Parts: sequence; structure tokens; C-alpha cells
Amino acid sequence: MTINKMNIDELREQLIKLCLDWEKLLGVAPHITGAISEFDAMKLIGMSEKEILDESKDKTSRQKGHDFIHNDVKYQVKANRPSYRKNSPVTITAKAKNYDFDKLIWILYNQEFVIQEAYEWNVNEYKEKCEFLKQVRPVHLRQGKRVA
Repeated sequence: MTINKMNIDELREQLIKLCLDWEKLLGVAPHITGAISEFDAMKLIGMSEKEILDESKDKTSRQKGHDFIHNDVKYQVKANRPSYRKNSPVTITAKAKNYDFDKLIWILYNQEFVIQEAYEWNVNEYKEKCEFLKQVRPVHLRQGKRVA
């Protein structure tokens, strides 16, 4: 199937399969969690495939402070996935380094990139709860509004 005839969900599944095959063969997964989580966050907030494609078409690989904008709301996405190593649960999460966003979405995946849980925070609540923590952990981020 060519990319033109493939929808984004099918492309996502192919990317994940390739990543998991790579990880099984070489022991370390390619860094795709950021791209996958941005797409998944867009879907979690209800963006259509057309809106996702429109938002993504002129995007650079990284934007300072936020990952995407929808309905004039700037979203920052953070995500974690445990490795295939036994007993490797997620214990520390990425911390926002600046606050140039309106909402943060944190996604926790299982090893196969299936969303296990996701939480949404507004920037002020996130900053109040997490700014002064040395390490942000899942227990902290689970205090946000659960969206999946």
C-alpha cells in the first residue's frame, strides 16, 4: 500500500511494528515515542485526520514550548514507554523545561505503544505541582485530568 492510500493510523501501526522489530533484534528501540505521542495526543483531544495533517504539514521537528496548536490552545506532549527488559516500569517522566503551552498531555504506553493511561494538565496547575520537583514521576502526573 502506498502512503497516499494509507491513513495515518495504518502508518502509525507500521512505524510501531518496525520499531518493535528493531528493538527485538538490536536491543534498543529507535526514538519514535515523541512522534507517536504527539499524534496520539491530537487524536485524544478529538482532532480529525484532516486537522492533524493540516497542523503537521508545515511543522519543524521541534518547536520551543509546545508541540502543536488546536483551537488556539498550545499543547505540550510528554510520554513514556517501558523497555522490553524485565522489571523496567516507568518510574521517572520527562519534565517540561519551559511553560510556553496552555495544556500538557502525558501519555503512558505499554511496551507495544498501546496507551495505558493519559492525563491532561493546564499549564498553571502543572507548574504549581511539578516545577519544583527534582524528578517528576507517574504518581505526580496522575493527579491531572484523566483523558484515557
